[in-house]
Amino acid sequence: MKKVIFIMGVSGSGKSTIGKLLAQELNIPFFDGDDFHSKNNIKKMANGQPLNDEDRQDWLEALNDLAKKQLTKNSCIIVCSALKQTYRDILSFDIESKTKWVYLSGSFNQIYNRINKRPDHFMPSELLQSQFNILENPKKALQIDISLAPENIIKTIKNELVNTSEFGLFGLGVMGKSLCRNFANNGFNISMFNRHVDGIEENIAKDFKSKYSELSEASAFEDIAAFVKSLQQPRKIMLMVNAGKTIDYLIEDLLPHLSKNDILIDGGNSNYLKTKERFEYLKSKGIHFVGTGVSGGEEGALHGPSIMPSGDLEAYNNVKPFLETIAAKDQNNLPCCTYVGPEGSGHFVKMGHNGVEYVEMQLLAEVCSILETSGQNLDQIADVLETWKSTANSYLLEITIDILRKKEGNDWLVNKILDKAGNKGTGNWTTIASAELGVPSTLIASALFARYTSFFKDERIQLNSNFKSEVASELNLSSSEILEAYQFARIINHYQGFKLISEASNKFNWNINLSEIARIWTNGCIIRSSLMENLVEVFKGTTNILTNSQFIDLLNHYKPAVKKVVSQCVLNDIATPTLAEAIQFLNGITTPYASANIIQAQRDYFGAHTYQRLDDDSLNSHHTNWN
Repeated sequence: MKKVIFIMGVSGSGKSTIGKLLAQELNIPFFDGDDFHSKNNIKKMANGQPLNDEDRQDWLEALNDLAKKQLTKNSCIIVCSALKQTYRDILSFDIESKTKWVYLSGSFNQIYNRINKRPDHFMPSELLQSQFNILENPKKALQIDISLAPENIIKTIKNELVNTSEFGLFGLGVMGKSLCRNFANNGFNISMFNRHVDGIEENIAKDFKSKYSELSEASAFEDIAAFVKSLQQPRKIMLMVNAGKTIDYLIEDLLPHLSKNDILIDGGNSNYLKTKERFEYLKSKGIHFVGTGVSGGEEGALHGPSIMPSGDLEAYNNVKPFLETIAAKDQNNLPCCTYVGPEGSGHFVKMGHNGVEYVEMQLLAEVCSILETSGQNLDQIADVLETWKSTANSYLLEITIDILRKKEGNDWLVNKILDKAGNKGTGNWTTIASAELGVPSTLIASALFARYTSFFKDERIQLNSNFKSEVASELNLSSSEILEAYQFARIINHYQGFKLISEASNKFNWNINLSEIARIWTNGCIIRSSLMENLVEVFKGTTNILTNSQFIDLLNHYKPAVKKVVSQCVLNDIATPTLAEAIQFLNGITTPYASANIIQAQRDYFGAHTYQRLDDDSLNSHHTNWN
């Protein structure tokens, strides 16, 4: 990977000497930042006046332009004092992932004596104190003591920045492999690890490397110690393994080899509560933990996923250039990756994403069932869904069309698939989290239980013979009515999904930006859609889309259709749990005086749980002897 190595430190620290020697050793161009100062800056310093930030702005931008131009050709070395973090931010603007920092560190007396021995230096030694006054020690640099011999400094830089990998990926399953290729295709030097199990998993990383040309510069390991040692510090290791206890075991395996401030990134579908526990545990060990949701499946991981990182913000900023580079890009070419918040908020948001995904998949399955019951074959259904793209396009709609058209022999392949839908637990966690937070994510629960119901295949067959189904020869439904019912339910689904995230954010003080979450879900992820693109702007004005005038109008417009579709399905014994729940939920959430008064009276009757009265503004609790 082409990179710019900035060598920084106060004047007199030996930047130019080390930079030239390193450039010669690596056979890459060398540039001295002092050569790019304006005449006014040089004159000012020669007159004993320190430069201010305004003086430095154009100079820093010129060096940033120089770095960008050089990166189109080759790596290079640039030496520059870069004393403040704001200066370093300007120098690395738009090239963070290709920037490496070396900080030559020494005491005031050491460097003062050096300057006085160099009568040709354009900056008087009297200005040295002004540089120390503004010096902000970098946190992302390789720090080297200037008292070392130059050859030892060069050796250290080569060992730490040139001969080691920038990023490590642990676990080469489907997602892990795709992410490795994504990182490599974006020019990163990576180390890859997969465990060794005799006779079962042998040479996985090595064989994977040999299979793809883009991995030719990657390092492959099945020994943990060697893998960790191959990485630049602070080490950045992304864990791509199954959620659960496996993560905890791996953390314990890695800990003896890690150093303070190393960063572990959990890119699996971990439970957000476990992520919080691991965050606190590793914090006590001096290790950063970044719980990160990753959506997009195998193809997304390869070409650009949606990424939802959380945890310590400083740690995230260390891995930000890597994650943002490999992420999908939105319509404004911004990365579909954003810092979600502290603790396990990233994994919570990914869990919410998966809950919405469960519903979107179930809705499309129900739509297909309705259209098939109306007498259309799968090619015809695919044609109908194709026409929906102009108003209801989504990744899941697109793949459903492809699925419906896929044939094996003379029959459609999907007709040969056993009708038992699996799940990996995230829908279950979303439903549990909704219950724990008291948020009515009813469509997610309905979609989850529909999958559970499908798994009772034998019982469904048995019960089918016990209960006669009455399906009309022709449903009294148009494809436009089915589309409007589908659109209605999707709005309710997205309301509930974002409502869950919003309530969790409020409860845990995560301060999640819903517009940003919608934005990073506009590309790369499984639930990307035209509706999601619309929500980016909507959430800039509200956290509740049911208060947005556009969606109020849409739901009122679609409501007659969903009522008719659900009614026809009930009358014809067609199971549509999420479509039906969508209208039931809107009826419930818009009912000004609900039947819950009866429930509260029942609770008071058998358990003396008390109740409050509408005609008592004091909010006192009341109890009645009902019999």
